[in-house]
Amino acid sequence: MAISELLIQSTLRVCIDPNTGKDFISSKSAKNIKINGNDVSVDIVLGYPAKSVMADVQVLVTNTLKALPNIGQVTVNISSRIVAHKAQQGVTLLPNVKNIIAVASGKGGVGKSTTSVNLALALSAEGANVGLLDADIYGPSQPQMLGINGRPESTDGKSMDPMLAHGIQAMSIGFLIDNDTPMVWRGPMVTGALEQLLRDTKWRDLDYLIIDLPPGTGDIQLTLAQKIPVTGAIIVTTPQDIALLDARKGLKMFEKVSIPILGIVENMSTHICSQCGHEEHIFGSGGGALMCKDYNVDLLGSLPLDITIREQSDGGKPTVIADPNGPIAAIYKKIARAAAIKIANSSQDHSTKFPNIVIQNS
Repeated sequence: MAISELLIQSTLRVCIDPNTGKDFISSKSAKNIKINGNDVSVDIVLGYPAKSVMADVQVLVTNTLKALPNIGQVTVNISSRIVAHKAQQGVTLLPNVKNIIAVASGKGGVGKSTTSVNLALALSAEGANVGLLDADIYGPSQPQMLGINGRPESTDGKSMDPMLAHGIQAMSIGFLIDNDTPMVWRGPMVTGALEQLLRDTKWRDLDYLIIDLPPGTGDIQLTLAQKIPVTGAIIVTTPQDIALLDARKGLKMFEKVSIPILGIVENMSTHICSQCGHEEHIFGSGGGALMCKDYNVDLLGSLPLDITIREQSDGGKPTVIADPNGPIAAIYKKIARAAAIKIANSSQDHSTKFPNIVIQNS
């Protein structure tokens, strides 16, 4: 059997990416197919950051092609390319920011900020350029979680350079005030501060900007929905009925303003005793999965109630940094990839490809 491009394409059409569930042809991941006699080379360009699974994808595609009769040498090159995707209608994308992910919860105390910082670091570990915006004006926590001290610099007197930590860019009102200074502001001042933090920060070529929202469905969430180009939202909850009740309100809020829900993260799903290893569902079980079923959204992952997560975040080295090869970091990376895949499968933003039309009197 002669090796042809049609044969390679038909073979890759039945080769399924285990991360997306799609084949490499319909997903347009297979590119630059080259045939030299019986030797074949192909580039697989993934639409999501996948450093920790690239080798697995490479082995899968290589072995699939090597199974063809009379095949010679097979060369498979794997890479990722993150592109900008559509936000809510009528809101244009920010310069130097391809995709914005809002991380929200209906109530406080469910581990939303811890989840936000670890997801940002997980996306970075997977090979993406990532920023983190702490949108909790009243109670900023990301400076401590990232272990950052000092003030952001301004090279032009108009904008701020983001702070850097563990390979990601970050901005928070906490960088601009003292730790013990309360923000006694009314709603308009808070939303104005959020917009300034977002738009006056010189973000540098971000694939993803994670926005750590304050709990609830108030002014900041409304501003986000109306003025900030959000690609998708992640809802963080615990299995507890009260937390799920508020999480449902947060989910419905995003639905009403046409922001896609990327999925739900169930935090504190189980507790494993550090002394005896006994596992217990102290906040209930199955609540996140039931909510996903009710609203037809994905459960991106479940995280245990583990003292090390809290200790590492409080110490300025979140789990993905403190224990990058550990089981909990693996969960965060899996959640991050799942969210990125949801974005990759959504509509792309092509606004920059269209020319500006200017009407002149001649």
